Amino acid sequence: MVKELSLGITIAAGIFLMSQGINILPFLFLVGGGYFLYKFVGNQDFGGKLIFSQGNESQGSEIDFSDIGGQDTAKNELLEALDFVKNKKEIQKLGIRPLKGIMLSGPPGTGKTLLAKAAANYIDSVFLAASGSEFVEMYAGVGAKRVRNLFKEARKKAEENNKNNAIIFIDEIEVLAGKRGQNSSHLEYDQTLNQLLVELDGMSNNDEINILVIGATNRMDILDSALLRPGRFDRIVKVDLPDKEGRKEILTIHTRNKPVAADVDLTQLAKETFRFSGAQLENLANEAAIMAMRDKNDEITTTNFKDAIDKVMMGEKLNRKPNDSELRRVAYHEVGHALIGELVQPGSVSNITITSRGKALGYVRHNPDDDYYLETIDYLLDQIAVLLAGSIVEQEILGCLSTGAKNDFKKAVQLAEKIVFSGMSELGVVSKDSLPQNKLHDTVSNIIAQQEKRVMGIINQQQNFVAEIAEILLERESIAGNEFRNKKQKIVS
Repeated sequence: MVKELSLGITIAAGIFLMSQGINILPFLFLVGGGYFLYKFVGNQDFGGKLIFSQGNESQGSEIDFSDIGGQDTAKNELLEALDFVKNKKEIQKLGIRPLKGIMLSGPPGTGKTLLAKAAANYIDSVFLAASGSEFVEMYAGVGAKRVRNLFKEARKKAEENNKNNAIIFIDEIEVLAGKRGQNSSHLEYDQTLNQLLVELDGMSNNDEINILVIGATNRMDILDSALLRPGRFDRIVKVDLPDKEGRKEILTIHTRNKPVAADVDLTQLAKETFRFSGAQLENLANEAAIMAMRDKNDEITTTNFKDAIDKVMMGEKLNRKPNDSELRRVAYHEVGHALIGELVQPGSVSNITITSRGKALGYVRHNPDDDYYLETIDYLLDQIAVLLAGSIVEQEILGCLSTGAKNDFKKAVQLAEKIVFSGMSELGVVSKDSLPQNKLHDTVSNIIAQQEKRVMGIINQQQNFVAEIAEILLERESIAGNEFRNKKQKIVS
């Protein structure tokens, strides 16, 4: 109403002035320019306003630690730190100071944000979240002001909601807290980090509102050391990829609200999802449910889960289909990988397919017997042999190579270099920086040549078996690992 009245008065005044012979164009330009500048400055956020998600008693974190699986070590370490905050009076009797900051470090999708939200729920606090990139601007002083405003807002929200605690969660904190002196063009990054350090130092045990800062990063190597010293971020909690038992626990959590068929074995699925993150496992359960809906099933079957694993790993099936000659080459190539894979690790082949997904025209899914954290020389040589097997089948049976083995060769060279720089080659312990390139090339070539000779002998003995499985693939597009093993002849190593 006010806007309409003001507009009417302005128009009437303009008509009156024009009737008196007064030129109002300069006045209109002046008003229009002022309005434009007002809107422009207002949109630039020179004041350091920061938009973030906030929690309170009505919209606080509904995530509980029981909703997070596969991270028992991280949860236990975090819970101990939270108990210091929760039982502030009791710990003061022992002279223990509450922790000011906790750093969650780990690969993407492992549950760092969920842990922070569960922490807010556990200590009954308000929850404010922001990303590190939101603090950095081209304008000097904006980032530092945003940091000050964030801590001020945390205290304000806690008071408004009658809370004694507040959690400030900063995701991608490496953007805000990278090593100082790296950006020579301007010091805005350093000023922003300095302000965060000042805020952490200013927190004390006697504050009415206890603030806990939780940072999340997958780049611990680039964080400034001043941020991680005791008294600021006191604890670094590793949030790693879940092990087999952890993956089973996560799958159990994400399938409890879904109609899962009785034949689904979550233990086997956990085995087949080696190196899957929690986010990937949640996506796996969701994709399996989508596939069950497509098939008009009332329950999610093992087949749905198997297809979902392939989709999460490789992507959706592609409409493009190679011609008959290319498809035959792909089939022989993949059987080569599967044959050597089954030789070096019996029972590891889960599925062979020539269905195109993502960038792959076909692939073999291998499942290790158990999770592993160390790689021996024998294991690395076996993996090189598996990678070379596809191209050797093409060469020995089909008569020539193709570009389909390019990525296999790249990975084989990387594994050979890992052997060299781990001190497991004929060179012994070497320095990566001082080893001559020609020496590295000769050693890597020798390692790969030995495995080529090894694989070539096996392939030449098993040509009939390779052809038999390849024909099955051409007919059905895929074959399960168990069927492959049942048809496998005795392999002579």
